[in-house]
Amino acid sequence: MYDYTYFFANNLYALILVPVLLLSFWAQAQVSGNFKRYSKVTNRRGLTGAQAAQAVLRAHGVTNVGISHTPGTLSDHYDPRDNTIYLSDAVYSAATVAAVGVACHEAGHAVQYAVGYSPVRLRQSIVPLTQFGAKFSVILLMIGLVLYSQGLFAVGIVLFSLTTFFQLVTLPVEFNASARAIETIEGQDLLDEDEVRGAKKVLRAAALTYVAALLMSIVQLLRYVLVFISRSSRRDDR
Repeated sequence: MYDYTYFFANNLYALILVPVLLLSFWAQAQVSGNFKRYSKVTNRRGLTGAQAAQAVLRAHGVTNVGISHTPGTLSDHYDPRDNTIYLSDAVYSAATVAAVGVACHEAGHAVQYAVGYSPVRLRQSIVPLTQFGAKFSVILLMIGLVLYSQGLFAVGIVLFSLTTFFQLVTLPVEFNASARAIETIEGQDLLDEDEVRGAKKVLRAAALTYVAALLMSIVQLLRYVLVFISRSSRRDDR
């Protein structure tokens, strides 16, 4: 009998992977392109990224978050471990539309932690498990394949699925941070109407990279599951 799961795992996987890879490349190009474009547009209020982040915190009554500079390009992030927003060279002291959008997004993450936003709390709680899964899943999957051990392969799949779940939880966290950023930008008049459109383009492009990462992880997880089913059916047919 023809093994359809083997066909799906080893043939259609490649067909599904191609559009996901194209989406991922396109998303990265959109991020760099929009960020570069709007990094050349000085906002009319002369508001720097650091000042914009502070405005978001102030608007939400958050007073205990630090704002610091970090080297690199698009290395901006909020670190809950020291409760600090880190802004890159092109954001911290830059008075551009892109800088305001990115800085407000990172401040949105700080607000999420301050108000106890459920998805961000869930994501934070599964970080240790996700790190463990990312470290050992590939090892167990490879050993399971080489030794033909369905048990080890199954454990590898479970560990890999933790990464997929983490990326799934990350989506609402990122979307919500951007929503908080845009809401504050508009509510506090940090940017003019035409400048807000530019900030939205930067943030939407960044959000798309998380969508692409999740799809990539789902496709890979599907392949592992189909390989597992295929190997199980072959064993049963012996």
